[in-house]
Amino acid sequence: MTADSEPLAGFAVGVTAARRHEELATLLERRGARVVLAPAIRLVPLADDAELLEATRACLDRPLDHAVVTTGIGFRAWLETADGWGLRDALVVALGGADIVARGPKARGAIRSAGLQERWSPESEGCAEVVAHLLEKDLAGARVAVQLYGERQPELTDALRAAGAEVIEIPVYRWARAEDVTPLRRLVGQAVAGTVDAITFTSAPAVAATLAVAAEDDLEDALLEALRTHVVAACVGPVTARPLIERGVPAVQPERARLGALVRALASDLPRRSARLLSVRGSSLELRGHAVVLDGQLRPIAPAPMAILRALARRPGHVVSRAELCGVLPSRLVVGGSPWSRDARPQADEHAVEMAVARLRRGLGRPGIVETVVKRGYRLACDPRLVDRLAAGAGG
Repeated sequence: MTADSEPLAGFAVGVTAARRHEELATLLERRGARVVLAPAIRLVPLADDAELLEATRACLDRPLDHAVVTTGIGFRAWLETADGWGLRDALVVALGGADIVARGPKARGAIRSAGLQERWSPESEGCAEVVAHLLEKDLAGARVAVQLYGERQPELTDALRAAGAEVIEIPVYRWARAEDVTPLRRLVGQAVAGTVDAITFTSAPAVAATLAVAAEDDLEDALLEALRTHVVAACVGPVTARPLIERGVPAVQPERARLGALVRALASDLPRRSARLLSVRGSSLELRGHAVVLDGQLRPIAPAPMAILRALARRPGHVVSRAELCGVLPSRLVVGGSPWSRDARPQADEHAVEMAVARLRRGLGRPGIVETVVKRGYRLACDPRLVDRLAAGAGG
């Protein structure tokens, strides 16, 4: 298999999305990624919620001046629920008399499918631009309906109220933690252990749920450190990325908040950030998350041999002792679905290192790349002087 057409081949990517996780997984797999599904949240409809009924009636009591539609699924759910109460037609009429703001294309589609027409939609699909647009108007005494998406949006509603508007919040659905968090706990453990290379997030509640599950296993700090260093956090947009950025985690974000754009951004960033290219015995050797590309051919490598190869690649051409390599082998032990912390795991013995090196050589399929230095350890067959000169040149 060649790696040219599959930029994510050899990388493992976690998917925390609840809705459309299959679509996201398919897009990642088409680019070669191994996908780890771990839904963090679930969408809970509020069809019988008294608060939604009260908010809907408030929209019908007196004319609305503005309406903000944030999600297509939420708007459709609102109309369907209103239909069950016998209020759909009246609600459509009330919305038709308001200036409707659609946060994005899916919201626009839902509005138009209901026979309505939005007056404006932001380029960024962000709440900040929606707020700025509405604050350009005289909102004193204006009635504004805001369809929420899963949680309160104080950054939107508080600003409108401060400008004198009467804001009616429409709580169509809410986010709740996934019923079975075992896959998410495993994903957290894999991120800490370094056996996944990236985690995708499509909503801020999914970020919060992931950190909460990590905290329950005393792994929140370790997860955040992993996301700051060796695991890429890929977020669909700035709202999703904000809670991570506030914790010092850099986030890959697409220019447009779309799943396809998210995958393209990750496919561009992850190989550039994580892969390492070496010249070993005249061959081109590229290290990826869980595979190597040897002279253009992708070769999957198991976790233990890959840990050995990464340790050797950190000092190409130099001898790495067996004792040092003992400390890099991953542990198979788990506690509550998550690996032991690095401090608690037992150290492998030298026999385990020898077995991992043998498996690494078989996986590479080419002799001479990993050399044994008798009574000292192992080395990648590079000229260390050439590697050091190249590194110095790159640094200058």
